[in-house]
Amino acid sequence: MLAIVLLFLFLVSLQCTYIEIEQVPKTHAIVLSRPSWLWGAEMGANEHGVCVANEAVVTREPASESEALLGMDLVRLGLERGATAKEALDVIVALLEEHGQGGNYYEDGSSCHTFQSAFLIVDRNEAWILETSGKYWAAEKITEGVKCICNQLSLTTKIDAEHPELRNYVRSQGWWNGDSDFNFSEVFSLADDHLACCSGRESLEKQGGDVSAQAMIDVLRDKDSGVCVDSESFLTTASIVSVLPQDPSFPCVHYFTGTPDPSRSIFKPFIFVDDVKLVPKVQSPSFGNDDPAKKIPRFQEKPDRRHELYKAHEWARSLLENDQDKGQKLMRIMLDLEKQGLEAMEDILTRTEVLDPAEVVDLFYDCVDTELKFFK
Repeated sequence: MLAIVLLFLFLVSLQCTYIEIEQVPKTHAIVLSRPSWLWGAEMGANEHGVCVANEAVVTREPASESEALLGMDLVRLGLERGATAKEALDVIVALLEEHGQGGNYYEDGSSCHTFQSAFLIVDRNEAWILETSGKYWAAEKITEGVKCICNQLSLTTKIDAEHPELRNYVRSQGWWNGDSDFNFSEVFSLADDHLACCSGRESLEKQGGDVSAQAMIDVLRDKDSGVCVDSESFLTTASIVSVLPQDPSFPCVHYFTGTPDPSRSIFKPFIFVDDVKLVPKVQSPSFGNDDPAKKIPRFQEKPDRRHELYKAHEWARSLLENDQDKGQKLMRIMLDLEKQGLEAMEDILTRTEVLDPAEVVDLFYDCVDTELKFFK
């Protein structure tokens, strides 16, 4: 007797900010810093020491208003699916090719704000700068020195990977004739935007080669350069510094603010271990299917998405502005708390014995809890 067996494959879908895509069988543990209304993230890390950050860029090709994947969705997808920086890059460009990028980047029902995307993708051994325009992209591999991304395209003639049709496409648009060296930022930038100086690069150069965690925190707090912004029209919403030892026997340490304006926030350490304690006090409330970001038309209301630490931080900010003496005293206490965390992590990264996971399973939770107690 011939037995016929029918196998049914059920494809599980994954809801991103605007569209559904096919889910993969396995994803990695991740920690994210993200706008609370969307699915993706501005930056984050995974359990394998891969870090990805996103920057909005404007190119000569208008960004699509049609809902697709946001650059921030691609950050999260790269982290969930890539165990190395190169794997994360491959994930991002494959999904970009399949689904495209587009849709509103702001929680704003009155206007559609669209951008192209640039990414900084890093692991313990190498880094990639990935810049995109529509589905087209180019990437540069970085193995030494310092590098940054900003709101202007930065890739020039050193390109280590690219969309297979990239050069044919720009020829067809009349943007490059093929006679000169192919310069990605010159070809895709508006006018002379690619000539503008990146404020992050200036701040890094001031450090004189010092790329310690403290030095990077200082860069992110640099208001004179424009890296840190606190104005009526724009605010630096959150910051991360990650330390990725090349020796895999040492843990990666990720410092998160979880609150706006790093010059008034403190960086708190997080280390991936099994059963790490979740921190609801830095998780924004969920509105489920009633979320105005999910309803059509979108963004007709703007709910209160602040988490508990955010609210406490707003109180502290008010104190800094209205009572200088008390505000400065509180800030000194908070910076001392941050210093203790940096010193404790430096001890972990320089000791010879293997880290006991129980030592750090509550690390980020305890730091947030302590910060809240000082605010109260």
